[in-house]
Amino acid sequence: MATLKIKPKTTAAPANRSERAPVRGVGMGVRRRPTLAEAQAERARRDAQPPREQPVDRPNERSFDRPKDSRSSPPSRAPSRAPSRAPFETQPPRDASRPPARSPFQSDADRSQEPRRAQPASRALRPDARQADRPPIIATPRFPVSPPVQPPERPRQRPPERPPQRPSEPKRRHVARPVRDDDDERGPFHTDAAPGSLRLSKRMSELGLASRREADEWIEKGWVRVDGEVVKELGSRVMPDQRITIDARAKFQQAQKVTVLIHKPIGYVSGQAEDGYEPAVVLVKPENQWNADQSGTRFLREHLRSLVPAGRLDIDSTGLLVLTQDGRIAKQLIGEDSEIEKEYLVRVAGPLGAGPASSELSADDLARLRHGLELDGEPLKPAIVEWQNDDQLRFVLKEGKKRQIRRMCEAVGLKVLGLKRVRIGRVMLGDLPVGQWRYLRGDEVFG
Repeated sequence: MATLKIKPKTTAAPANRSERAPVRGVGMGVRRRPTLAEAQAERARRDAQPPREQPVDRPNERSFDRPKDSRSSPPSRAPSRAPSRAPFETQPPRDASRPPARSPFQSDADRSQEPRRAQPASRALRPDARQADRPPIIATPRFPVSPPVQPPERPRQRPPERPPQRPSEPKRRHVARPVRDDDDERGPFHTDAAPGSLRLSKRMSELGLASRREADEWIEKGWVRVDGEVVKELGSRVMPDQRITIDARAKFQQAQKVTVLIHKPIGYVSGQAEDGYEPAVVLVKPENQWNADQSGTRFLREHLRSLVPAGRLDIDSTGLLVLTQDGRIAKQLIGEDSEIEKEYLVRVAGPLGAGPASSELSADDLARLRHGLELDGEPLKPAIVEWQNDDQLRFVLKEGKKRQIRRMCEAVGLKVLGLKRVRIGRVMLGDLPVGQWRYLRGDEVFG
């Protein structure tokens, strides 16, 4: 079996600890590093030497004092290490003949007040050899300059005289006068009332083209033609057999108008506010629109402009109320010759109040409700009146006088407890909740 013997490592200490390992420098041989005692002695020797006087002038001042021809050797460089000074040692006083150096923070006003530095005598008295023999330089132009020539003044020409203008004549507008009368001496067209002629706006309203107000607006804009000729004069008259057409712009404007159906609650008036009661139009806002509205029309603020009720509904009544911007629908529902039916459900009580109202109303009174009553001295149109149950009547009218149903029931001894309108023409109230509204669909018509 082999054994391994490890020999301990020994290092011999140097005999003299002051002798250190040599330090190699760059580009020189081996030199010995000084000891602490030698470095302190060298520093003391340097401090004992007198301080060298430092120049106080600017470095570039010597170039002005030295002659240009002198070629002296450049000054030796200052030692890399300046001798140390005693504490609080100051520099020697400046030469009073030299002005102090300018500070970079000195303003131009302060610099103008300081005295100008005297030029060195060596430079001021020394003439320049190159300029001594030169003649004085006189600035002469390279090319001869002639005096400026003024252009001759042109005589002012008078503007050509314009021929005298004739007084402007008013522009004649071609206005079609649709009423034809070839025997009239004033021409084939005129606006006077001819036998059988009608106002153009009234004829358009009768044909259902527009309301009278809309017709007057379209006539002023030139959107109405009679037998192919544009009519722009209000009050023009036409014959019933003449052909009336309207411009596409008028049709587009009319298509933008909307009609709103609202289930008016009790306590709201149909038209203008009165006696502290609000009009029903205040309910037409986005949060009150019926969520089952199938018209496809999006609510706009412009839809509230000129939105007027087409028909009345009393403050104590509820049911279907029509608000429209379309004059044709308004005329169709409330015109003088309107034949649109309006259906109501009326809850009544008899004069005695002991039993059902149906038992207290005689057959003659029921017949009078249907036809035979007068209001304000005018006979009422025939109506449909029938019992729905013991205390509820169904009315179908073709006219809408103020509080007509209530006054009819009072005439036969009945007291109205509640009134609800459920239909106007072919448009039904349906499931529209109280206080909500919807737009009239495109496929819905009243008559």
